Amino acid sequence: MSNNNKNRGSKHPHPVSDAPQIPSRRQLIKGAGLMGAAAVGTATSSGLIAADSDRATLADAYTSPVLNEALEVLTAEEAQTLEVICECLIPSDRHGPGAREARAIHYIDRSLASHNSAYRHDYMVSLSAINDYARQTRGKAYYELIGDVQNSILLALQQDKIPGCSPSSSGFFNLLRSHTIDGTFSDPYYGGNQNFVGWDMLRYPGIRLSASETDVAQGAELPANHQSAYDHATYRKMIRNLQGGNDNA
Repeated sequence: MSNNNKNRGSKHPHPVSDAPQIPSRRQLIKGAGLMGAAAVGTATSSGLIAADSDRATLADAYTSPVLNEALEVLTAEEAQTLEVICECLIPSDRHGPGAREARAIHYIDRSLASHNSAYRHDYMVSLSAINDYARQTRGKAYYELIGDVQNSILLALQQDKIPGCSPSSSGFFNLLRSHTIDGTFSDPYYGGNQNFVGWDMLRYPGIRLSASETDVAQGAELPANHQSAYDHATYRKMIRNLQGGNDNA
């Protein structure tokens, strides 16, 4: 994959490891360079992502709203496929919720209609290729398969073994992994990190405009404020000023 493709659409580079493994939950978070990674629960014992047996009741009890909501650009099948892939990358497990509960797919869908619109074609072509590969090798669409089989197909994607992907099989894996991380841990304003589950996973206490010595000493033990950066009065005041409103409101 070219250097241009490595850097497309991602705030963090995520090179594929030489080892034939899909990164674990902990490895993904640490690879993103996000604060608080050391506070996240122990990774699964397998070198691969969590298997079905390690997915918690949280996942079992979760009902996907993906087919009952208005999507910006994704088709229903694309959304179903993508949601399952996001969960495979950052799964719900005994340590807590993952990308599915964080609604990473909602972030991705919105981003493909806005700042990541250049990658809409990559998603359309690659998600179709993944389902074609699943049907040819396993007889069902990707999202209809059991978790361990989904994991094996995702591993094939990482290892550049699925034809028809854009910009390549491994290239799409990197792009998708980066966007899944963004959708799980970015500010909820952008559509993901629903109910701040991503920040809670990292034990990130939230954005504060100032911090006392006591706050600094508490660090990750500081109570979470569950506020988006865009909820702060300073931001709202700035918007009113830009719109010609009363800056004293």
